[in-house]
Amino acid sequence: MPGRVTEAHVRIFDTTLRDGEQSPGCSLTRTEKLEVARQLARLSVDVIEAGFPAASPGDWDAVHAVAAEVGNTPNGAPLESGIAAAEPPIICGLARANHHDIEACVGAIAPARRRRIHTFLATSDVHLAHKLRMTRTQVLDTVSRMVALARTVCDDVEFSPEDASRTEPAFLNEVLAVAVDAGATTLNVPDTVGYATPDEYHSLLAGIRGMLSRVPGGDRVVVSAHCHDDLGLAVANSLAAVRAGARQVECTVNGIGERAGNAALEEVVMALHTRAGFYRVSTGVDTREIARTSRLVAELTGTRVPPNKAIVGANAFAHEAGIHQDGVIKHRLTYEIMEPETVGADGSSLVLGKHSGRHALRLRLQELGYTLGDVQFAGVFARFKELADRKKVVHVHDLETIVAREVGAAAEVIS
Repeated sequence: MPGRVTEAHVRIFDTTLRDGEQSPGCSLTRTEKLEVARQLARLSVDVIEAGFPAASPGDWDAVHAVAAEVGNTPNGAPLESGIAAAEPPIICGLARANHHDIEACVGAIAPARRRRIHTFLATSDVHLAHKLRMTRTQVLDTVSRMVALARTVCDDVEFSPEDASRTEPAFLNEVLAVAVDAGATTLNVPDTVGYATPDEYHSLLAGIRGMLSRVPGGDRVVVSAHCHDDLGLAVANSLAAVRAGARQVECTVNGIGERAGNAALEEVVMALHTRAGFYRVSTGVDTREIARTSRLVAELTGTRVPPNKAIVGANAFAHEAGIHQDGVIKHRLTYEIMEPETVGADGSSLVLGKHSGRHALRLRLQELGYTLGDVQFAGVFARFKELADRKKVVHVHDLETIVAREVGAAAEVIS
């Protein structure tokens, strides 16, 4: 269901089709991008970053197709279907801070009812010295001119200072103030190389919000988080940003993206949903579509979801340890903080293996239609444990064989 309304709304900016697609081996065709974009609309994300139009003619065409179709279909449904209560998602294109990219971007996103240009320029000293070969003065001038240009052709403009978390804070604030003055409506703060810790990132965003309170028009600007997972902190940093007042989080389905990936959409959304009383914010995401979206992205990108992956992994709602199985059988909340159905998963599963106990085995046998007396069950349980020591998982056909042998042996003894 859509996230619960509490005190504030956090926009979910999905960049699976842009930053996620940059993950090695994850390139998508125009048709595949459209399929994912339709599902993202059903998921009810706020913004779909459909691609980088200037990167190639193919990407321009894909972004244009997403803008034309998904940018005009609320919740992924055709307008004539009658499902038009919600606005279609904002369709966003990425552009470097230059005329060519911005012109390509505005043309690609033009068909969408709601559109955004996302322009960026690096600001850290290491990027200025070794990649851009620009001075800070040149950066400030470029940001001012290019954000202003983007704003003349699009009312919704997002600016990102690339490598913000490694940028000297005073200069970063100066750049962002210039972007606001030029017309930026969203300021994104990228932890481009996954370097920040949650405490550092929280302080960084809190400082930016303080700066915005002193800048004319700053109170109307949305602060956004964009975190990478090089140190495994992308989701933690994104949540720290929300605590610091960020009201947009940029993320990807299954956490795919450059190098170690981006903040995983499903983890960010479900953390905010499950701990709504702590974060006191909500998203508009239809969480019941999470599992389906994850499966689609994994299939089309060929990127397998690890079984222990939070929220969408095969083991996310599976239990093998006997103590856990016994607890879940008695009351789900003992070992599950979310209901599987909330994310569109099939339900909890009790995996029968060497750590499983009597309660889980008896329940599974009952589900298979077997009602055994205590003596028969004791024999079946002993055989089950012997087999479980040799196999990782005991399957249904294994149980059927064990029961047949044990019950048959007992009958022969009685006769």
